[in-house]
Amino acid sequence: MPVAIITGAGGLIGSEAVEHFVREGFDVVGIENDMRARFFGPESSTSHVTRRLIEAHPAEFRWENADIRDAEAVDRIFRERAGRIELVVHTAAQPSHDWAASEPQTDFGVNANGTLNLLEAARAHCPDAPFVHCSTNKVYGDTPNRLPLQSLEKRLELPEDHPYFKGIDTSMSIDHSTHSLFGVSKAAADLLVQEYGRYFGMPTVAFRGGCLTGPQHAGAKLHGFLAYLMKCVATGTPYTVFGYEGKQVRDNIHSADLIAAFDAFRKAPRPAAVYNIGGGRSSNCSMLEAIEVCERIAGRELQWEMGEEPRIGDHRWWISDLAPFQADYPEWKLRYGIEEILQEMYEQNLERWTVRA
Repeated sequence: MPVAIITGAGGLIGSEAVEHFVREGFDVVGIENDMRARFFGPESSTSHVTRRLIEAHPAEFRWENADIRDAEAVDRIFRERAGRIELVVHTAAQPSHDWAASEPQTDFGVNANGTLNLLEAARAHCPDAPFVHCSTNKVYGDTPNRLPLQSLEKRLELPEDHPYFKGIDTSMSIDHSTHSLFGVSKAAADLLVQEYGRYFGMPTVAFRGGCLTGPQHAGAKLHGFLAYLMKCVATGTPYTVFGYEGKQVRDNIHSADLIAAFDAFRKAPRPAAVYNIGGGRSSNCSMLEAIEVCERIAGRELQWEMGEEPRIGDHRWWISDLAPFQADYPEWKLRYGIEEILQEMYEQNLERWTVRA
């Protein structure tokens, strides 16, 4: 059977990818060392997800407890399966602005050097296998904050005649902006993925995601705002909104919709592809709007306060333009909006959240 190598297999996107590609007939090798527990504490550990995958797919899923910063370990994993690898999905990352500033070398080592190790292993052992990379819209730094946003009652918004009203595409510059150190390490990885596509002709793609979410998201204070917000509402935990009067806007894409995009690329790959990907115009919200939806679903009010300062490099407004990807892969469609995402998140996690609370 063909092999798919998936990094960050215990995380939100990685675990969704494991389930999807097992169903597609792959033997899946998941690289996962639970660094999320180190980044955000034991409550954010992904070890239970890895155990679930092992138990659910004893024949199809193989767990490799390896660190992607270890070039020799990564090369061994690829070398042992050379000739069978038909897909690489790279979702492992240090994902937080704030945490990156606390340990810049660790952040860069995971996000940039780890990606380089994977690309080199793929080039050596499976250069024709599609290489799918989970990038981020933070590669644009704070450039989106220069957009001429209007302050409405509950959100910031672009004028309808602005070129980016339908969403931001990859024409936006990544230069002359403040990225946060996380944004820098992810930009380095993004460019490496593109360069291996251009220079070596490998079928690579960088998906520059907005907010990636879903019911399996282990939301934490420093990362995964929608999951963490819903958890705070459900458990009565106080919440702090960082800056912009709570009117900052994000598009949110369900993990299943993102994996469907990965699979569309797998079936018709091309070298050095890059797309902005997210909820687009059909799945986005401001913080104030998200709080209202969470409160309505949970049937209780959130205790929250307004923090004065936004996070460094944070966006006031982000909506992805999905048209370029949809033009190349017209069969792909979003299935989830904000309401559906939050309802599913609440129903699938309420018991676990309240027991721990």
